[in-house]
Amino acid sequence: MASPPTTCIHVVLFPFMSKGHTIPIFDLARLLLNRNISITIFTTPVNRPFFSKSLSDTNINIIEIPFPENIEGIPPGVESTDKLPSMSLFPLFANATTLMQPHFELALESLLPVSFMITDGFLGWTLDSANKFGIPRLVSNGMSSFSSALSRSFMPILQTQLSDDELFEVPDFPWIKLTRNDFDLHFRDPEPKGPFFDFTMRLVISTSKSYGLLVNSFYELESVYVDHCNRISTPKLWCVGPFCAVYEPPKEQQERLEKPSYIKWLDDMLEQGKSVLYVAFGTQAEISPEQYKEITMGLEKSEVNFLWVVRKSIDDVNEGFENRVKTRGLVVTEWVDQREILNHGSVQVFLSHCGWNSVIESICAKVPIVAWPMMAEQHLNARMVVEEIKIGLRVETCDGSVRGFVKCEGLEKPIRELMEGEKGKEARKKVEEIGEAAINAVKEGGSSWKMLNELIHELTATRQV
Repeated sequence: MASPPTTCIHVVLFPFMSKGHTIPIFDLARLLLNRNISITIFTTPVNRPFFSKSLSDTNINIIEIPFPENIEGIPPGVESTDKLPSMSLFPLFANATTLMQPHFELALESLLPVSFMITDGFLGWTLDSANKFGIPRLVSNGMSSFSSALSRSFMPILQTQLSDDELFEVPDFPWIKLTRNDFDLHFRDPEPKGPFFDFTMRLVISTSKSYGLLVNSFYELESVYVDHCNRISTPKLWCVGPFCAVYEPPKEQQERLEKPSYIKWLDDMLEQGKSVLYVAFGTQAEISPEQYKEITMGLEKSEVNFLWVVRKSIDDVNEGFENRVKTRGLVVTEWVDQREILNHGSVQVFLSHCGWNSVIESICAKVPIVAWPMMAEQHLNARMVVEEIKIGLRVETCDGSVRGFVKCEGLEKPIRELMEGEKGKEARKKVEEIGEAAINAVKEGGSSWKMLNELIHELTATRQV
């Protein structure tokens, strides 16, 4: 815990205990390292091995502090949301992190001076710690500016009792239409309440009182929505991404490591000149057995080659499925490097839940998306993918609603169209253009490169470091 030399800019990072929140922070850390910034990152004991392995080629200082024990409802040893038995336990898990504050502050004090800290939006209590030591706090919340702007603008319509599936113009963006069902149930209630809503409101307040909000995106993609948010609310949004466009493992490291089995399978597909559909719905989506069965049927009927990353055995919901598709499909239940998969030459389309990390990674890899949103702000991200930037198609629900059940035909149709049809060609052309712009944004002289430099200068020019 020794303090870095006082001539250095020293930054503290603290991601939330979830892979989808942690991995982008690793990328951001590398982006900061490129500017000769000293970094300390916080985690918990169970998560420490993942941090150590992922950051083994850096000199980042990793500090672990204990995760609270004996939290009613949270199984012992669970220190990451992907290990929760149900996402209904999320508010309990997230609120438990407040008990880490004394340990965080004890370690933080030993690290002073700290130029600024970047902590996850779900760790709202870290604002109090930052203020205690006079450290500017930047928030990383993992949302797009598009979703943030639409959420604020659509709020008055959410607080009505009108039909959940009726389309309404978004007040500040009349070219966009949304339904109340594009938002989670917690926010559609005319009188919203409950643990998740209360937790969210606390985060909104802590974020509003922080120094700035880091966005894992680039200005050219969302300029209208960035400008809108910065005009009507605080703190300022800083587009300094895409983070995933920054880092590639050294070539010698790639050659030294044994390739995972799924990459070897993709290599075989590429050698045979076959295109592959990548399927992944994140670590937190809760899908019913009935819906899983329709997914298997849709993939089987589509006759496309596919790599499906899933957390459970598919034969439990459709016996013999994996054997029937073994010549063209691979089901993987292990943790994978999604960016490596998306950047593989054989992968042509991504069937995704439209979490923002997945969307921005797909853009950087120049891979179109079959959008199937399931929770959080994913429905807004899907709107962006399909209607705003036009780099994909959406699955078709039985009743036409945004949250309806998807039969195999409603999945097969957009998969075939993106893999083989004219709309697929159009989406690929569009995502090629946007992907190139994303990569250029983080290069020297790009919009995100300039914005990060401006932010660092603003935070450190008047501070004694």
